[in-house]
Amino acid sequence: MIVRPFRRLSDALRVFWVGLMLITGVPVQAQFRVEVTGVGLTQLPIAVSAFRGEDGAPQKIAAIVQADLERSGQFRAVDAAGAALDEVTRPDVAAWRQKGADSLVSGSVTRLADGRYDVRFRLWDVVRGQDLGAQSYAVTEADLRLAAHRIADFIYEKLTGDKGAFSTRIAYVTKAAQRYQLWVADADGENAQSALASPESIISPAWSPNGSQLAYVSFESRKPVVYTHDVVSGKRRLIANFRGSNSAPAWSPDGRTLAVTLSRDGGSQLYAIDAGGGEPRRLAQSSSIDTEPVYTPDGKSIYFVSDRGGAPQIYKMSSLGGNAERVTFTGSYNISPAISPDGRWLAYISRVSGAFKLHVMELASGAVNAITDTSADESPSFAPNSRLIVYATQQQGREALITTTLDGKLKARLTGQSGDIREPAWGPFQKQ
Repeated sequence: MIVRPFRRLSDALRVFWVGLMLITGVPVQAQFRVEVTGVGLTQLPIAVSAFRGEDGAPQKIAAIVQADLERSGQFRAVDAAGAALDEVTRPDVAAWRQKGADSLVSGSVTRLADGRYDVRFRLWDVVRGQDLGAQSYAVTEADLRLAAHRIADFIYEKLTGDKGAFSTRIAYVTKAAQRYQLWVADADGENAQSALASPESIISPAWSPNGSQLAYVSFESRKPVVYTHDVVSGKRRLIANFRGSNSAPAWSPDGRTLAVTLSRDGGSQLYAIDAGGGEPRRLAQSSSIDTEPVYTPDGKSIYFVSDRGGAPQIYKMSSLGGNAERVTFTGSYNISPAISPDGRWLAYISRVSGAFKLHVMELASGAVNAITDTSADESPSFAPNSRLIVYATQQQGREALITTTLDGKLKARLTGQSGDIREPAWGPFQKQ
């Protein structure tokens, strides 16, 4: 969400403030449970057996791996209950084929003398009877979930050819009563750590391309101001505090520049500013409202929202500025653009008969699909492998986060135990 006149009234009335101070090791207060709905058309049947020794570990590795794979929409779980396997056991591939599995994952979890855990696994192609590879991780208790996500990444890439994004992170905001919190969590919403607790709203968290920083907008000075924040050190830097409104930060792919929306010269206009701060450079001369910039993966273009045609639509222009071309023509009200990291897809929110729905456009063809049946969608953000989208919506009167496949056929609801959930931002791939 960003400061703009294109929001629903309830959103427009929110007051925002952010002062990021990430704290590692904070006890989780907003756990999610994952509810997967829908059926993909071409799912790969896979069995994930319980890991030997995981009953004595604080995390059930096999269950985390299976949930990751199912949530991707690419896999269908085959019942592996009762299987007694580990990474060194050669399975009876004929028996697993009879169960309907194409692949099998087995492994073990062992507590080491220094208190860490040794997590091992092996992936089998039970159709061909082939060993597809194995890995091991020696991790602390706090990193057991990360080890499970990395196992799921390995499996996903080996079987689909695409890089897995399960070990990445998301940022999101919760609201409970008048208390707002900014969280950084695993891509499944679990293992959340609090970045900020505030009596005011939080707006526009945006990850830097290398995942080391978050940009955000703060109202602590009684006006919107843009900061960047180093995730590890907690150090933050003031980026934009000019006259009027400073909002909607978006990182360039090289991490050197932020596109922002400023009203310093009247109206809401797009500017580029050095990621370390400095004097902004105006990107276009327009009498309209221009906002919500987002860079293309090659850094050559910026997509943004403008009412220059009379109503909010999505436009594209050079990242150096200049003339803009209109991109969205289906519907009279389109906002919140997000570009997939592979550059193929545009996700955005379109108002349809008074309802705000997530749409996905294939940029090469211009084909557009509405992929939700909810009516209050907002803030779409792509996974770094471009295969899933996380967005906020309202269900049963409460806000929640949803991940969806690009065709909308399989969704996973990430339901907070306390408070409404909003403002998701999916982070980049992490260095291992």
